[in-house]
Amino acid sequence: MKHEDLADRKRYSYWTPVTLRYGDTDSLGHINNAVFTTLFESGRAALLFDREGAIAGAGKTFVIVNLNVNFTGEMHYPGTVEVGTAVDSFGNSSVKLVQGLFKDGICCATSHSTIVLIDESTRRPISIPQDIRKLIASAAGDEDLLSTKCGSKE
Repeated sequence: MKHEDLADRKRYSYWTPVTLRYGDTDSLGHINNAVFTTLFESGRAALLFDREGAIAGAGKTFVIVNLNVNFTGEMHYPGTVEVGTAVDSFGNSSVKLVQGLFKDGICCATSHSTIVLIDESTRRPISIPQDIRKLIASAAGDEDLLSTKCGSKE
C-alpha cells in the first residue's frame, strides 16, 4: 500500500485521540521521533487490548514483530493527535495494521506493523480464533477482510 493511501483520513474508521505532552518535545521544539512510535502504539493498544488485557482472552497476548514508520511532517506541542488504525490483512497468527498520525487535520506520519498472537506461557505464536478476527475487523471497520482466505487482500 502506498504512503499516499495511508495519508488519506478516509482510509481509517478506528480513531484514538492522544493528548501531546510538553515532555514529548525535543530540543528543536517539535515532537520527538520516538514519540511517534508511542503514538502508533496507543492506536494499536486501543484496538487490541481492553481493561482485561488482550482481547484474545486469558493467557494470550498480541506482540509487535515489525514496525515501519514514514515521517512526513513535524508535530508541535500543544495539541491532540488523532491515530487512525485499519487492518490491512490477517495471517494465521498475525494481523497487519496500517496507521496514520494526524494533527490539525494533517498527516504527519504513517506506519505498517505486524502483530502476532502468542500463548503467554510458551511465548509461541498461536492461531487467531475466528471470533477474535471478527472483533478486530469489526472494531476497525474492515469486515470485508473476513470474506477472503485468512483475511488476506489479493
